[in-house]
Amino acid sequence: MQISVEELNNKNKYNTLNIIDIRDNYAYAKSHIINAKNIPKEFLVNYPEKYLKKEQKYYIYCQNGITSVNVVNKLNTQGYHTYSLIGGYNNYLLWK
Repeated sequence: MQISVEELNNKNKYNTLNIIDIRDNYAYAKSHIINAKNIPKEFLVNYPEKYLKKEQKYYIYCQNGITSVNVVNKLNTQGYHTYSLIGGYNNYLLWK
């Protein structure tokens, strides 16, 4: 499942969404979406039960939106409710 930057921003007016940045720590430290948590892809994919609850929704992004689509597809087949940000962080920066 995917979500546009506009939809994400509308839903996140009060910074209450579970937003996850799956880029490496360096990219996250450099710049990220407000309120996003950094969980690098390898950790999230290999140990989702450590970071996610199946009854909650999560909005996941990478740099360009390709990696996050693959991660979301994998997590959703495991029963999690995740959405990939269309175009990733690059698209977020353009929209901002």
